[in-house]
Amino acid sequence: MLLRSLETGVVGAPMAGGPTTPELVAAVGEGGGLGLLAGGYLTAPQLAAAIAEVWDASSRPFGVNLFVPAQANAYAVGSGELTGAARADAVAAYRESLLGDAQELGVEPGEARPGDDDDWERKLDLVVRERIPLVSFTFGLPSQAVLGELRRAGIETVATVTDVDEAAAALAAGVDGLCLQGPDGGGHRGTLDPVKQPSGGDLIDLVVAVRSQTDVPLVAAGGISTAERAAQVRAVGADAVQVGTALLLTPEAGTGLAYRRALADPAYERTAVTRAYSGRLARGLETEFLRRHDGHAPAAYPEVHHLTVPLRRASARAERPDLLALWAGTGWQSARAVPAATVVAELSH
Repeated sequence: MLLRSLETGVVGAPMAGGPTTPELVAAVGEGGGLGLLAGGYLTAPQLAAAIAEVWDASSRPFGVNLFVPAQANAYAVGSGELTGAARADAVAAYRESLLGDAQELGVEPGEARPGDDDDWERKLDLVVRERIPLVSFTFGLPSQAVLGELRRAGIETVATVTDVDEAAAALAAGVDGLCLQGPDGGGHRGTLDPVKQPSGGDLIDLVVAVRSQTDVPLVAAGGISTAERAAQVRAVGADAVQVGTALLLTPEAGTGLAYRRALADPAYERTAVTRAYSGRLARGLETEFLRRHDGHAPAAYPEVHHLTVPLRRASARAERPDLLALWAGTGWQSARAVPAATVVAELSH
C-alpha cells in the first residue's frame, strides 16, 4: 500500500485555505513523502486545476483530502448539535458580536450559509476520473458505497479520526487506512461529530490503542515537529507521520505574509483550541480576536466560517495577523523557512 511504500514515511498535511499549494504537494512528493492537496474549500473546477498543476510538476504519487459534508456523513453523530431556530439565533448573535471587528476593517461579516460543500459529488467524480492514488477524508465518514466506488477505481482511502471509537467506525465502514489526529495538531480537529469534544489523550496512546486493534496503515498526526517525536510515534506502530505546521514557512507553501510573520513573532506565546473562526474546534496561535470571541462562538460549522471569511481576508490584505486564523500546532516554534524537501528529510525514518 502507498502509505507503507513511502521512502521517508512522511505525509504533507492538507492545509485548506491557502497554505497547501500544488507546488508544496509536488515538493513533498519529490522529497520522498506524500503530499495531500486540500480540497475542502475548493470548488470542483478549482480542485481540477490544482490536480493538473501537481501532475505537471511531479511524477510522484499524491493524494487529495476532502471534507465530508454533513449530509454525506455516515457516522452516527450525537444529539448535541444546535438545529433550527436555536442555531439560527446563535449564529445571528455571533454575527452581531463581529460587527465591531468588521467595521474596523471596513467590511461586513459574511452570509451565514448552512451548506458546507455543494460540489461534494463532483469532487468524488473528479478524483475517480483522475485516478488519484489516495483520497483522505476529514469531518466525517463517507458511505460504504462511496468507499467501494473508490476502491474499485484503485484509489486508497484514509479517514481522519481522533479516538478509538471513531477509528473503529471508520474501519467498519471499510477505509484502507487511518490518520490518527492527536490533540496537539494545528488547524481543525478531525472529529467525525461536529460538536464532539475530542479526547485529550496523547497521540502515542492513541496510536498504541488503535494499532492493537488493526493492521491497516496508520498515519500519526498532531504536534509532530521534531525527528524525535516522529520516531516515537513510529516506534509504537505508526507507518507514517503527517506534518502541517512544520511546512507553513517553507517557500513552497501558500502561507500569507502576515501569517508567516506571526509564526516567527515572540509576542505569540501559546496556541489555543477555539470555534471562533469556523464554528468547529481548531487550534491556532492565541490572538486578541480568539480571546474576545472564543467563549460565545457557537458550534455551527460552516455558518461561522462564512461569517468570518471577509474579516480574515481583509486582515490578510492589511497584513494584520490579529484577526487571522493563525492555525498552528503546539510545536509551531520549530517551523523554519527551509525547503519542503528539507523538512521531509529531517522527519524521515
